[in-house]
Amino acid sequence: MLDEKDLEIIAALRKDARASTADIARVTKIPRVTVHERIKKLREKGVIKSFTVVTDYSKLGKPATAFVLVSYEPHQNITQRKLAEKLTKLNGIYEVHILAGEWDLLLKVRGESIEDIGKLVVDRLREVDGIGRTVTLACFTSLKEEV
Repeated sequence: MLDEKDLEIIAALRKDARASTADIARVTKIPRVTVHERIKKLREKGVIKSFTVVTDYSKLGKPATAFVLVSYEPHQNITQRKLAEKLTKLNGIYEVHILAGEWDLLLKVRGESIEDIGKLVVDRLREVDGIGRTVTLACFTSLKEEV
């Protein structure tokens, strides 16, 4: 179980994963040694999986974002889970989620333009065994994204 101190430390790390334990201690008013030990335990328990970088994709030449709903078409060579795992390895796909409901997978894709994303969907995704129908939803802007 996580307590209020753990949640405060996690919140501070989410704002700045590079913050030192001294900085986190100062912000949270929790002793530095306690902060250090709690971060260590949170990592050991798998609550904190990794420390990461949040990038500005427009500055990396990938300003266009879209979400692709995918219908799994049962195929003798690939299960839905294997299909999802295969899609995680394709360039341009940044997230893969297995869903319940009308659609089977949700993908977050990025590209240089909507046309670039269209090429990914038409020329690469729709050629993958196990993919039936797709619907692509272009994203105008993202107000909140969390890693």
